[in-house]
Amino acid sequence: MTTQDYLVRDIKLAERGDRRIEWIRGRMPVLNLIRERYMREKPLTGERIMACLHVTVETANLILTLRAGGADIALTAANPLSTQDDIAAALASTGIKTYAFRGETETEYYDCIKEALKIEPTIVLDDGGDAITAVHGEGDPDSVKGACEETTTGVIRHRARARDNKLGFPVIAVNDAETKMMFDNRYGTGQSTLHGIMNATNILLAGKVVVVAGYGWCGRGVAMRAKGLGAAVVVVETNPRKALEAVMDGYRVMPMREAAKIGEIFITATGDISVIRGEHFRLMKDGAILANTGHFNVELNIGDLEHLAVEKRHIKDNVDEYRLADGRRLYLLSEGRIVNLTAAYGHPPEVMDMSFANQALCARYIAENHEQLDNKVYSVPGEIDMEVAELKLKSMNVEIEELTAEQREYLESWELGT
Repeated sequence: MTTQDYLVRDIKLAERGDRRIEWIRGRMPVLNLIRERYMREKPLTGERIMACLHVTVETANLILTLRAGGADIALTAANPLSTQDDIAAALASTGIKTYAFRGETETEYYDCIKEALKIEPTIVLDDGGDAITAVHGEGDPDSVKGACEETTTGVIRHRARARDNKLGFPVIAVNDAETKMMFDNRYGTGQSTLHGIMNATNILLAGKVVVVAGYGWCGRGVAMRAKGLGAAVVVVETNPRKALEAVMDGYRVMPMREAAKIGEIFITATGDISVIRGEHFRLMKDGAILANTGHFNVELNIGDLEHLAVEKRHIKDNVDEYRLADGRRLYLLSEGRIVNLTAAYGHPPEVMDMSFANQALCARYIAENHEQLDNKVYSVPGEIDMEVAELKLKSMNVEIEELTAEQREYLESWELGT
């Protein structure tokens, strides 16, 4: 290796990263089964994979699985603050082209993406859409067989590009697989988001009023876990059906202009811009805590907060204090970036096991079926989603019921009635 093959904080951290990768590997049994299969079959031989993902210990096990399948890989971070430097060093030390370090400036972040793009990818794995955007802007979309998108924000971007006939290759929305969104987005985001907030602040959630903006799978998970810790949860939602679901789940539902008056902790999980903005900051209580668990740092309008503040102080890692003219103090966590990865370790490996199993299997699906795919956004093939669920149950030693021949015939017929 030369230093051109990687750009990490400190390559000497590799040994510590190796130990963490080994520890987490034992908690990702589905990916382990796929890795064993890929080592035998080498289905990704000849593929060049550009991966723009959160560089965490769970991601490392995905990357090593893809390499076991024969792929050449370049890895870069999906967020300037989410990289675990020891993991980046460990991957770089094994010969994987790794361009990621925690605390990248915006310029450094995009420079790292450009470095990874030099691999001239045939397959792209993305988390948020920045890599796919870079391929369209500075790469060669025609050389890409297809891509996988990990998160809601990225899927929204790619569907918008496809609607405008600007998508240069097929994209599989891994985020929308049931074995991803129902577990990773709900249980993973719920646990890791509150972990991040508690790590950053060490506050007690019991008795606090927690405002959750967005009641998709991520918002559901955050609300559920906050309620379980004793918080009084308020949900802010624009979609009538989701708002109704939140009411039926036992939460108070109201507009942000009302929630801002009573909230003590605010968590955005929408994938949209300026969900909490100046008009809301003006209404908040002294000491309110602001956190975002969406992919980009645009859900909290930090520009408005900066404009309203007469003083800003860095209190501790991941906590900045903004003092308003009337003396009220608002506390922003992790610069408004994805709090579960910036102030904690991200999703637990048990749920990322399924998400990354989908990524690994969909990468193979693209390699083998790209000629039959059009330039649009596809759902994860049903057989892949089901295989991941079956493998996960097998790893948990859970046996499920099987349909009898009579039951199967009944479900497939229209003749039988009352």
